[in-house]
Amino acid sequence: MSFPLLQTINDPADLRQLSRADLKALATELRGFVIESVARTGGHLSSNLGTVELTIALHHVFNTPEDRLVWDVGHQTYPHKILTGRRDRMHTLRQLGGISGFPQRAESIYDTFGTAHSSTSISAALGMALAAKRKGESRHAVAIIGDGAMSAGMAFEALNNGGVADANLLVVLNDNDMSISPPVGALNRYLAQLMSGQFYAAAKNVGKTVLRPVPPLLELAKRFEQQAKGMVVPATLFEKFGFNYIGPIDGHDLDSLIPTLENIKGLKGPQFLHVVTKKGQGYKLAEADPVAYHGPGKFDPSVGLTKPATPPKQTFTQVFGQWLCDMAAHDSRLVGITPAMREGSGMVEFEKRFPDRYYDVGIAEQHAVTFAAGMACEGVKPVVAIYSTFLQRGYDQLIHDVALQNLPVVFALDRAGLVGADGATHAGAYDIPFVRCIPNMSMACPADERECRQLLSSAFEQDHPVAVRYPRGSGAGVAPLAALDGLPFGKGEIRRERQGTDAKAPRIAILSFGTLLYPALEAAEALDATVVNMRWAKPIDDALLREVAERHDALVTLEEGAIMGGAGSAVTEALHSMGIVRPVLQLGLPDVFIEHGDPAKLLALQGLDAEGIRLAIERRFLPALQSVRAA
Repeated sequence: MSFPLLQTINDPADLRQLSRADLKALATELRGFVIESVARTGGHLSSNLGTVELTIALHHVFNTPEDRLVWDVGHQTYPHKILTGRRDRMHTLRQLGGISGFPQRAESIYDTFGTAHSSTSISAALGMALAAKRKGESRHAVAIIGDGAMSAGMAFEALNNGGVADANLLVVLNDNDMSISPPVGALNRYLAQLMSGQFYAAAKNVGKTVLRPVPPLLELAKRFEQQAKGMVVPATLFEKFGFNYIGPIDGHDLDSLIPTLENIKGLKGPQFLHVVTKKGQGYKLAEADPVAYHGPGKFDPSVGLTKPATPPKQTFTQVFGQWLCDMAAHDSRLVGITPAMREGSGMVEFEKRFPDRYYDVGIAEQHAVTFAAGMACEGVKPVVAIYSTFLQRGYDQLIHDVALQNLPVVFALDRAGLVGADGATHAGAYDIPFVRCIPNMSMACPADERECRQLLSSAFEQDHPVAVRYPRGSGAGVAPLAALDGLPFGKGEIRRERQGTDAKAPRIAILSFGTLLYPALEAAEALDATVVNMRWAKPIDDALLREVAERHDALVTLEEGAIMGGAGSAVTEALHSMGIVRPVLQLGLPDVFIEHGDPAKLLALQGLDAEGIRLAIERRFLPALQSVRAA
């Protein structure tokens, strides 16, 4: 497909010169470019196809970047990136050294706020609007938020504040009736009811019809619209918050979007525009299955997604999903809880088999944690399936509502460690430090798929809160056992003993936490080092640690998580408390945010592949051997 018009758009100023007819042609080209681009790189598709016209309209009407656009979550911003000077870099999307899949302030002046987690846009845009007012600057701040993200408490906190603020704030609700998982809750039901009002829809269309051919009747049309709104929706939720509510309007109709936004631009105070879009719009396969096309890998657009010729390795997420079903069949007390991540957390089968024990609470991580606590108080055994990076949002609840009361809640932390293409916003780098410092909490770090199932069972057996962290994707490929037997709580194992063939070489032990056990074993073969699979970051297996420390000259800790406050720090603290003095080399993720790229490459860059582990140990403990190798 060729893109002659799109090739002329290098920034939004070019866009503003186009006629309405040209903008419609541009929308067609932009949608085609998005499909071709994502097909080559992988990334988010359905959401971006749904925001093509809305993005064009916003950049056409508002004077960006002077006017601020804040995109909630931000995985729908590919059209925005393409129109703001990054068209020719889209082939690098989500790749090492390439552009991010989310808005990033460092990447473009048009990315006014870095996003990737939901429900932050209204707060940020309100802050920008009031800051502009404080500085005497006249500009608009626009928050674009989806209906799924509107279920989060933070969005309502911002609405509550914004509705009484004297600020030029526009909230655009992009209502596509679909988050990653099917949206749930009373708000979504309210929006559906609002949309289903045929009389209201008809009244809106009449208003548009009157408005288009006879501009002088604008005021009459606006009055009619207000009347219709009053007759059918006497007091919308958003008007109660203090916003001037407008909509719903068709988010794919530029003839509706542009005049409406132009009218809103002339209004003062907080405005709320309700637009209705369709995920996957313009690509039939994505329209039919927007979930499958939410975040596809590379594919042929003419064919669509196909099953791989060879079945892929089982992922940790799938291991969890199978364990959840098996344990639920074994123990009727188990319930599964997800904050709107049914597919991502591997709970589709669980919902089918145990619908009365499955709870999707919407995008509401704080609520998910306290909801689980409430259930645990009544003798139920909740399992909260949540990404490591999303548990950060429920941290107070983890401390105050779960740990402080010592409630038996299992936290299945998916996406622990580096996550590849999604980058720093989604990396689960901090779960060991922020969990292990909380009294009553425990943290398990399975080394492979088999241990993941076993340690989930161990966690479920406990009468206190336990987190089990596991990475995105597959591991070493160790097949899980069918049984539901756990592993000993708080105990590790020695996986490789030093052979001691070189009497002069220092005796080194590598203490591994999690899936880096396997590159550790590879490095150990070259170094003749002992390897310990610690399994638990909290509690530390003190007896095993003492025994290993007494038999070795130096220790190396290894984890795919933040070094500061991590499992390695737990080891050094334990040694100190025992009065054992040994040099300790801590290997893990440094004190920087690690951006997007291929996960294996990212680990290698951090020195966490077998070669990097070996070199780090040689540099620290084997200088003589290192010089021999170099010669």
